[in-house]
Amino acid sequence: MSEKSSRSEVVYKLLRQAILEQALRPGTKLSEDTIADHFKVSRTSVRAALVRLNAEGIVDLRANKGACVAEPTLEEARDIFALRRMLEAEVIRRLVADLDAAGVKRLQQHVRQEETALTDHGPLSIRLAGEFHILLAELTGSQALTRFVREIVSRCSLILARFARLHSPECAVDEHVQIIRALQSRDTATAERIMLEHLDAVELRAELDTDKTEPDISAILQRYARKG
Repeated sequence: MSEKSSRSEVVYKLLRQAILEQALRPGTKLSEDTIADHFKVSRTSVRAALVRLNAEGIVDLRANKGACVAEPTLEEARDIFALRRMLEAEVIRRLVADLDAAGVKRLQQHVRQEETALTDHGPLSIRLAGEFHILLAELTGSQALTRFVREIVSRCSLILARFARLHSPECAVDEHVQIIRALQSRDTATAERIMLEHLDAVELRAELDTDKTEPDISAILQRYARKG
């Protein structure tokens, strides 16, 4: 990987993290100059990172208007959750048949991270909750399924950032534990039912809330730049 690609990768990962942790909220303008200044990289590296995030549907690139964090509509939200149910039901069906002890161990380790993050009650617990579902997809061994789940989980994070009621990490962790147990039981019907009930609960947390304060973009970028 070239130095330029490496710098772009860092910007991509940190911006994506800031968006999934809901620090950068839907509609937030992403100035290439501001990002380049905070991350100490060129505008070319920033642009490459924004193009990748645009391809994943979590950043919008608008001609003559620049970039901003994507703003899913309520109609899009319904479609995305419907698609997510289908994708994750397929993940469950594959894992019931193929999940081995090593995979169970990885899932249990991830849940322990979620439990540790409960004291945070914020960004880290939100991101880890989504990454649990991405890990499930990765354990199927399907690159295509993992890519689709990763993108749709990212889109759901934006939906929750824009419309959600208060995030309930304790509930999410308990639901994740139930999913692991269901997979271990090798009972496809039960495992799939628990996953769909879990996704129903996630969707129920999405409720229109227009009282969102404008974030301090410079302070957010400075905080994430220190992680690079």
